[in-house]
Amino acid sequence: MEGDAEERQIQARFVTKLKPPFKAPVAAITIPANITRLGLSTIVNSLLEAGNADWDNQPFDFLIDGELVRMSLEQFLLAKGISAEKILEIEYVKAVVPRKQEEPSLHDDWVSAVDGSCPRFILTGCYDGLGRVWKAAGLCTHILEGHSDAITSVSIISSGDEDSVTLATASKDQTLRLWKFDTEEPENSPAKIRAFKILRGHNASVQSVAAETSGSMICSGSWDCTINLWRTDKSDAEGDLVSIKKRKVKNKSEESQLEGEATSTFVGHTQRISSVVWPERETIYSASWDHSIRRWDVETSKDSAKIFCGKALNCLHVGGEGSALVAAGGSDPILRIWDPRKPGTSAPIYQFSSHTAWVSACKWHDKSWFHLLSASYDGKVMLWDLRTAWPLAVIESHEDKVLCADWWRGDCVVSGGVDCKLCISSDTAVQ
Repeated sequence: MEGDAEERQIQARFVTKLKPPFKAPVAAITIPANITRLGLSTIVNSLLEAGNADWDNQPFDFLIDGELVRMSLEQFLLAKGISAEKILEIEYVKAVVPRKQEEPSLHDDWVSAVDGSCPRFILTGCYDGLGRVWKAAGLCTHILEGHSDAITSVSIISSGDEDSVTLATASKDQTLRLWKFDTEEPENSPAKIRAFKILRGHNASVQSVAAETSGSMICSGSWDCTINLWRTDKSDAEGDLVSIKKRKVKNKSEESQLEGEATSTFVGHTQRISSVVWPERETIYSASWDHSIRRWDVETSKDSAKIFCGKALNCLHVGGEGSALVAAGGSDPILRIWDPRKPGTSAPIYQFSSHTAWVSACKWHDKSWFHLLSASYDGKVMLWDLRTAWPLAVIESHEDKVLCADWWRGDCVVSGGVDCKLCISSDTAVQ
């Protein structure tokens, strides 16, 4: 009988939401029951190749009843109590696997912050106090000069008109700075730029900065336990212009810099704030070492909801289904996800535990309900899909702790760390 078990066959039909040329014939075919993802991928590639002689093999992932198959087909059906007697419908999607590592972009110190939200460039922040704009791997076009201590967080506020971009940086020097630059590559690269506005008001390291969706305001979270709101415009019409300072440096009078004051302050956290996000106009989320995530009402400056997780938190992001799921990581190896729309919110709806050290960054993919990434002090970046408990891919391009990570151009992952590198992993095919 054992021989029969090995040879068991299953009738299956392959379906997909992918567009041609990724559509295979939907007729049922017979496949071995003990087949794994690799075997299924081989079958789908041969079906696609039969209809297209120029077909290049692609890695695929497979879903049955909305869950990714991560064991042999037979084991999966057994675990899920699915009958193998009827024709099985198997959905295939492009596998999320980085296939290419670009040359790392070297910095002079730890790379502590990265923003990949603009497809034209990557913005990084470094412990040497400088911000850098990268047009591609190894190609630094602009250097942001002015902070007197490590940059902890960076944000691309708006890439408004095609040519001019506004950026924000936060630093251990207790200030935030606002910058403008033209994305045209400067003749003498890299061009050095100075902030057009310095924002003072925190009395400890500013750990995180996030922009409101319109770009007219930013919020900052600090180790002084407060969140401040700031305007980003250049004008002083709002009355937040404190002084214009001209500084003489080497007998040269530098451009004047505006200084801004916070328009409001949110108080409530009892320990250092590590991360803030501003997903929609009226709502800000924050994460803190006081083990809580708080949701703030921008109008009233009050926290309207709290999630307690029992761990000091390092990172936070909101996205996924309905752009409403809260992902956070901190002082253990577990990436946790909550749905604040569900009652009894303090229980996470997902917990991913493949990292072996603290989680330093997490970020939802902006076009997918299912995909997010995490970075950790274990030196790894992991890509996740809510439809399975195992990581889709593990990126091991760093030689030390990873401090920050983001998506770039939809299918690239960018990350920075203690090894002073910005790494770009491309061709991940998240749909």
